[in-house]
Amino acid sequence: MIYTKTGDNGTTSLANGQRVRKSDLQIETYGTADELNSFFGWLNALLHQISEQLPPDEPLSDVAVHVEQVGVIQNKLFNLGAQLSCAQGEWITEADVTEVEHWIDVIQDELPAQHAFILPAGSEAIAAAHICRTVTRRLERLMVALAEQTSQLPQDETMTVATKWVNRLSDYCFVLARKCTILQKKTPVEWKK
Repeated sequence: MIYTKTGDNGTTSLANGQRVRKSDLQIETYGTADELNSFFGWLNALLHQISEQLPPDEPLSDVAVHVEQVGVIQNKLFNLGAQLSCAQGEWITEADVTEVEHWIDVIQDELPAQHAFILPAGSEAIAAAHICRTVTRRLERLMVALAEQTSQLPQDETMTVATKWVNRLSDYCFVLARKCTILQKKTPVEWKK
């Protein structure tokens, strides 16, 4: 049965069995990781649409790489949710941080120099990448706040690494948004003061 009725009183269980209020910062934090995962699913669908719209002679490799990367990110976000809900295990590692940094470096090398602030506009995929970026930043802020509540979740090395990964993830979203501009042959929408 999909409904258990155990949360009808406003509480839910963490992975370690502890029951907490649904308004608890810990629940808000891993709920935001889940929300972000959904936005990445939408972005991935839009990347698939980009690949379908490319001319037959255009190589698909770039788009396919980003589709694969976003799929990896979605799995890692589930790992992060497990970590934030107190499940035992090593969920986000330094290798995950290094991986995202590598992706950023590769994309950054393909981008023209940026001379102005860019608005989250130009296409649905560009806007979706920026939505992922801003929700990632919110998740990072919540993780920092949660780590400061030592009675909720001790600030240990695993949380520090996970927060670092989330920080890099927002940078990845930014460069991916710029890459979508190139893939879709759009002009960046620059901020006008």
